[in-house]
Amino acid sequence: MHVRPIETCIARENQIEIPTGTKNGLVSEIQINRPSSEEFYRARAHTRDVFFLFPDPHFKEKNHRRRVISTDLLDEYAYVLGVGGVVYTITDVEELGEWLKSCLERHPMFEALTQEELDSDPVVELLCNATEEGQKVARNGGQTFRAVFRRIACVS
Repeated sequence: MHVRPIETCIARENQIEIPTGTKNGLVSEIQINRPSSEEFYRARAHTRDVFFLFPDPHFKEKNHRRRVISTDLLDEYAYVLGVGGVVYTITDVEELGEWLKSCLERHPMFEALTQEELDSDPVVELLCNATEEGQKVARNGGQTFRAVFRRIACVS
Protein backbone atom coordinates (compact mmCIF):
# COMPACT_ATOMS: atom_id res chain seq x y z
CA MET A 1 0.00 0.00 0.00
CA HIS A 2 1.38 3.36 -0.98
CA VAL A 3 0.03 6.80 -0.21
CA ARG A 4 2.03 8.70 -2.82
CA PRO A 5 1.63 8.09 -6.58
CA ILE A 6 5.40 8.14 -7.25
CA GLU A 7 5.97 5.26 -4.82
CA THR A 8 3.27 3.20 -6.53
CA CYS A 9 4.93 3.74 -9.92
CA ILE A 10 8.35 2.78 -8.53
CA ALA A 11 6.92 -0.33 -6.89
CA ARG A 12 5.25 -1.43 -10.14
CA GLU A 13 8.46 -0.94 -12.10
CA ASN A 14 10.54 -2.84 -9.57
CA GLN A 15 8.24 -5.73 -8.72
CA ILE A 16 10.25 -8.72 -7.67
CA GLU A 17 9.34 -12.33 -7.20
CA ILE A 18 9.64 -13.53 -3.64
CA PRO A 19 10.66 -17.16 -3.15
CA THR A 20 7.63 -18.76 -1.53
CA GLY A 21 6.11 -22.19 -1.54
CA THR A 22 3.12 -20.92 -3.52
CA LYS A 23 2.63 -20.27 -7.21
CA ASN A 24 1.92 -16.57 -6.70
CA GLY A 25 4.82 -15.00 -4.82
CA LEU A 26 4.62 -11.54 -6.37
CA VAL A 27 4.63 -8.30 -4.47
CA SER A 28 1.53 -6.22 -5.03
CA GLU A 29 0.80 -2.61 -4.22
CA ILE A 30 -2.21 -0.38 -3.79
CA GLN A 31 -2.32 3.40 -3.85
CA ILE A 32 -4.92 4.85 -1.50
CA ASN A 33 -5.39 8.21 0.15
CA ARG A 34 -5.58 7.08 3.73
CA PRO A 35 -4.42 3.93 5.49
CA SER A 36 -7.65 3.54 7.46
CA SER A 37 -9.54 2.64 4.27
CA GLU A 38 -7.27 -0.31 3.53
CA GLU A 39 -9.79 -2.89 4.76
CA PHE A 40 -11.97 -2.04 1.74
CA TYR A 41 -9.19 -3.13 -0.62
CA ARG A 42 -8.01 -6.32 1.03
CA ALA A 43 -9.71 -9.33 2.52
CA ARG A 44 -9.19 -10.19 6.17
CA ALA A 45 -5.84 -11.90 6.86
CA HIS A 46 -4.92 -11.61 3.17
CA THR A 47 -1.58 -9.83 3.52
CA ARG A 48 1.63 -11.57 4.58
CA ASP A 49 3.96 -8.64 5.25
CA VAL A 50 3.55 -4.86 5.63
CA PHE A 51 6.38 -2.36 5.15
CA PHE A 52 6.64 1.19 6.46
CA LEU A 53 9.87 2.52 4.98
CA PHE A 54 10.93 6.00 6.05
CA PRO A 55 7.43 7.38 6.71
CA ASP A 56 6.79 11.09 7.26
CA PRO A 57 7.59 11.94 10.89
CA HIS A 58 4.93 14.63 11.48
CA PHE A 59 6.95 16.19 14.31
CA LYS A 60 4.31 18.49 15.76
CA GLU A 61 2.20 16.81 18.44
CA LYS A 62 -1.02 18.04 16.85
CA ASN A 63 -0.04 16.15 13.68
CA HIS A 64 0.82 12.83 15.37
CA ARG A 65 -2.64 11.59 14.34
CA ARG A 66 -1.38 11.71 10.74
CA ARG A 67 1.38 9.19 11.36
CA VAL A 68 0.96 5.92 9.47
CA ILE A 69 1.25 3.89 12.66
CA SER A 70 -0.97 4.55 15.64
CA THR A 71 -2.97 2.37 17.99
CA ASP A 72 -6.12 2.78 15.88
CA LEU A 73 -4.38 2.12 12.58
CA LEU A 74 -2.65 -0.96 14.00
CA ASP A 75 -6.12 -2.45 14.43
CA GLU A 76 -6.65 -1.97 10.69
CA TYR A 77 -3.27 -3.47 9.83
CA ALA A 78 -3.95 -6.43 12.13
CA TYR A 79 -7.22 -6.98 10.25
CA VAL A 80 -5.56 -7.39 6.85
CA LEU A 81 -2.39 -9.07 8.13
CA GLY A 82 -2.57 -12.82 8.61
CA VAL A 83 -1.42 -14.44 11.85
CA GLY A 84 2.34 -14.82 11.56
CA GLY A 85 2.58 -11.88 9.15
CA VAL A 86 5.30 -9.34 9.80
CA VAL A 87 5.29 -5.53 10.09
CA TYR A 88 8.62 -4.01 9.04
CA THR A 89 9.34 -0.38 9.93
CA ILE A 90 12.46 1.70 9.41
CA THR A 91 13.12 5.40 9.80
CA ASP A 92 16.04 7.78 10.14
CA VAL A 93 14.24 9.89 12.78
CA GLU A 94 14.94 8.59 16.30
CA GLU A 95 11.77 10.08 17.83
CA LEU A 96 9.62 8.45 15.15
CA GLY A 97 11.47 5.15 15.53
CA GLU A 98 10.67 5.13 19.24
CA TRP A 99 7.04 6.04 18.49
CA LEU A 100 6.67 3.19 15.99
CA LYS A 101 8.23 0.68 18.36
CA SER A 102 6.18 1.81 21.37
CA CYS A 103 2.89 1.66 19.42
CA LEU A 104 3.66 -1.87 18.23
CA GLU A 105 4.79 -2.99 21.71
CA ARG A 106 1.58 -1.73 23.30
CA HIS A 107 -0.71 -3.41 20.78
CA PRO A 108 -1.97 -6.84 21.94
CA MET A 109 -1.85 -8.40 18.45
CA PHE A 110 1.84 -7.80 17.75
CA GLU A 111 5.04 -9.16 19.27
CA ALA A 112 8.64 -8.23 18.54
CA LEU A 113 10.80 -10.67 16.63
CA THR A 114 13.68 -12.14 18.60
CA GLN A 115 17.26 -11.28 17.67
CA GLU A 116 17.71 -14.77 16.20
CA GLU A 117 14.65 -14.28 13.99
CA LEU A 118 15.92 -10.86 12.88
CA ASP A 119 19.32 -12.32 12.01
CA SER A 120 17.77 -15.10 9.91
CA ASP A 121 15.23 -12.89 8.08
CA PRO A 122 16.71 -11.79 4.72
CA VAL A 123 14.28 -8.87 4.47
CA VAL A 124 15.67 -7.17 7.59
CA GLU A 125 19.04 -6.63 5.93
CA LEU A 126 17.36 -5.17 2.85
CA LEU A 127 15.45 -2.56 4.89
CA CYS A 128 18.54 -0.36 5.21
CA ASN A 129 19.92 -0.50 1.69
CA ALA A 130 17.22 -1.56 -0.77
CA THR A 131 15.47 1.82 -1.01
CA GLU A 132 16.70 5.16 -2.31
CA GLU A 133 16.00 6.76 1.08
CA GLY A 134 17.96 4.03 2.89
CA GLN A 135 20.89 4.42 0.52
CA LYS A 136 20.85 8.19 1.05
CA VAL A 137 20.93 7.77 4.84
CA ALA A 138 23.84 5.30 4.55
CA ARG A 139 25.72 7.61 2.17
CA ASN A 140 25.35 10.51 4.61
CA GLY A 141 26.43 8.38 7.58
CA GLY A 142 23.02 8.64 9.29
CA GLN A 143 21.43 6.23 11.71
CA THR A 144 18.36 4.10 11.07
CA PHE A 145 15.86 2.84 13.61
CA ARG A 146 13.86 -0.25 12.82
CA ALA A 147 11.09 -2.18 14.48
CA VAL A 148 10.03 -5.60 13.25
CA PHE A 149 6.94 -7.21 14.77
CA ARG A 150 4.90 -10.34 14.08
CA ARG A 151 1.10 -10.48 14.06
CA ILE A 152 -0.11 -12.95 16.67
CA ALA A 153 -3.50 -14.46 17.36
CA CYS A 154 -5.79 -12.37 19.52
CA VAL A 155 -5.47 -13.25 23.18
CA SER A 156 -8.74 -12.80 25.07
